[in-house]
Amino acid sequence: MANLVIDIGNTLIKVAVFRQDELLQFEQYQAADAETLLGLIAKYDIQKAIISSVRKETEAWREAVSRKIAVKYFTVGMAVSITNRYKTPETLGPDRIAAVVGAHKLYPGKNSLVIGAGTAITYDFIDAAGNYLGGSISPGLNMRYKALNYYTGALPLIDADAQFGESYGDDTVSAIRSGVQNGIKYELTGFIESYRKSTRDLNVILTGGDSIFFDTLLKNSIFATCIKNEPYLVLKGLNAVIQYTND
Repeated sequence: MANLVIDIGNTLIKVAVFRQDELLQFEQYQAADAETLLGLIAKYDIQKAIISSVRKETEAWREAVSRKIAVKYFTVGMAVSITNRYKTPETLGPDRIAAVVGAHKLYPGKNSLVIGAGTAITYDFIDAAGNYLGGSISPGLNMRYKALNYYTGALPLIDADAQFGESYGDDTVSAIRSGVQNGIKYELTGFIESYRKSTRDLNVILTGGDSIFFDTLLKNSIFATCIKNEPYLVLKGLNAVIQYTND
């Protein structure tokens, strides 16, 4: 028997199938459809699903899936494996709390800083005892590039370049890349260093769609060897939640 885990983000819909803690299949879509999801349900004999969404609208395929199997809709209150000390839990993004649940599941008894590299960059801290204390949110990689183009009259819209490693730019395109990519690198190392100063044995976890890119940005930093890349962390956290809630 398997679980269907669906994480609906700002940009992509990520779908995973788990048997216990084993990831059997992962897919991501701009837009999912009922036929595809019902095909996965039949293929793996899926009996239950959990859906997490940061979007306000409801996808058309939800009703078809709910008719076929038991579906839970993830809320922050379902994260019973941790203690949530966020002052306004009703405003907390479900992807953020699912990521720290995943971190606590994969690295129990560790102080973990979870860095989510998606549409926004999120920094969330959970201590060794399972207390989620909060974090920070800043603009993501592509958001920064788009903002420079949108809010100025002359700066072009360009793409990120994982091979760019210069400390400064000698034309407009390279100057933008230097500002955006080095800015993120210095932000990342600054946050990590700040947490390391106040927390012993800090476990740093990268996740999200741009996590591999961020890993590349940090490859020559002093923190490179202690950072773990867990691209499926949110999905693993949601899978942990559905295992905890067996009703």
